[in-house]
Amino acid sequence: QVQLVESGGGLVQPGGSLRLSCAASGITFSRYMMGWYRQAPGKQRELVAGITSGGSTNYPHSVKGRFTISRDNAMNTVTLQMNSLKPEDTAIYYCNAKLPGSPGSYGTWGQGTQVTVSS
Repeated sequence: QVQLVESGGGLVQPGGSLRLSCAASGITFSRYMMGWYRQAPGKQRELVAGITSGGSTNYPHSVKGRFTISRDNAMNTVTLQMNSLKPEDTAIYYCNAKLPGSPGSYGTWGQGTQVTVSS
């Protein structure tokens, strides 16, 4: 079955950096759109970075220029490099894998990893 395992979260000071990784198994990874989402307490889950099977990326304005998503199809991993972190980036970060054309707005979720930005 599809499994996504995130790692790399933690506590970081404002202005610092973190690198999140998501390891996928049970899928033909190169065919999937991959995304990183986050959910802060009391807020809806939101997209922070997406990457297509072809490598095209998209980011919301709130993280553009600070976050970078990349994928390694040989290793079945997607990473999120987060720089210049702000307290408002604090959230649980989730990896998502969706096969284009499959039903529903979202694919499979990982278990999430906590990112806390605080001094």
